[in-house]
Amino acid sequence: MQLTQKPTLNRALLVSIRTPKITDIEAQESLAELSRLVTTLGFKVVATQSQRQASTRAISVVGAGKMQALAQLTGGRGAASHDATSGTDEQIPRAMLNDAPVELADVVVFDCDLSPSQLRNVENALGVEVFDRTGVIIEIFSRHAHTRTACLQVEIARLNYLSPRLRESNSGNKERQMGQGAGESALELDRRRVRDRLAELKRELADVQEKMKDRRSQRSDQFCVALVGYTNAGKSSMMRALTGSEVLVENKLFATLDTTVRALQPETQPRILVSDTVGFIKKLPHDLVASFVSTLDEARDASLLLYVVDASDPGFRSQLAVVNEVLDEIGVEDSSKLLLLNKSDQLDDTQKQALRLEYPDAIQLSTRNPADIAALHERIVAFSEHDMLEEEILVPYTAKGIIGEIRSNMRVIKEDYEANGIRLFVRANQLDLERLKKRLQA
Repeated sequence: MQLTQKPTLNRALLVSIRTPKITDIEAQESLAELSRLVTTLGFKVVATQSQRQASTRAISVVGAGKMQALAQLTGGRGAASHDATSGTDEQIPRAMLNDAPVELADVVVFDCDLSPSQLRNVENALGVEVFDRTGVIIEIFSRHAHTRTACLQVEIARLNYLSPRLRESNSGNKERQMGQGAGESALELDRRRVRDRLAELKRELADVQEKMKDRRSQRSDQFCVALVGYTNAGKSSMMRALTGSEVLVENKLFATLDTTVRALQPETQPRILVSDTVGFIKKLPHDLVASFVSTLDEARDASLLLYVVDASDPGFRSQLAVVNEVLDEIGVEDSSKLLLLNKSDQLDDTQKQALRLEYPDAIQLSTRNPADIAALHERIVAFSEHDMLEEEILVPYTAKGIIGEIRSNMRVIKEDYEANGIRLFVRANQLDLERLKKRLQA
């Protein structure tokens, strides 16, 4: 099964399976998020359906009656439509439909993961393409990956997802001869090709990750800030506001997947680096988390994490919990954090006051307000200087290159020109001061 972008707009029917483990509110929020996901793919949502089930492990995921309702919503092209109309011309009551569509759906998307056999059973029953949540997310990642690193990571996740879902494409030619008397089915051959391709991609990704690790080590002495948060929370807009960089800003889920590192603007001495990271989402496929762990190392190595949340979204608390879960998974639970309640310009005074009481240490701001960004800039600089020491240093005029190094790596508070050298009052971390003193003593 592969997601394909058709010339015409796909009309999607969304299906929510409500198990006892999730509340009705959680199910509604998840279905609304699935709607944004498929819209990001260019699909048009024409209807939604839901059913309460003990689990999502049933052979056809939903019951027979619900399957017949889905068949009517998709035009009755599969086996379920024949079961629904056998012996009677009576139509399914409108009361069975959560959202009666204007158009028939040609795609059905489940807000859960489907096994390969479930996927096949539902497609046979409905006669249309059927996708699950993981498949949709992986397809979005595939379309939005641009750098070689992101493309490799997404392709590995995509092949891991597709491999167990491969099917025999030609039933009349199930055997292909592979050497002297040995037979290998077309399906087995396809799966072997996928395994070989995965091995090749993983080797290439390992090389790329090693280069990324070297680049991170080269800036290990610099103060780094990482923007983390839920997809579409406003991280890219925050990145642009803090650094002045022309990063992509779109009102779409997973608009950016590639890590960007830029200097904080107005530039400070020493420089502070800001990195943008991939956004998170509920039920983020494990293969994607595993593939993007090298990208998320930017967050793990950061001196400060800026948690960006869309405070105007009523579900931001559960989104924040998802971010914490993923970051805990990659080992950044002990990092310093600052919560940014973004898009506060969309809140009224009562909502703002309630958030101040709930999150007293958070910063309410809007990337559209220059004053808010200036205040955040000051907060970041103050945090970076929290453990710095102030020192008075005399640099002889004969010491070549040291002044430039000081200006690059330390904050010069005051400088006086004296007969035997330049007296500097600097603020810097202890390690840089010790290195400087050794150079001056040499």
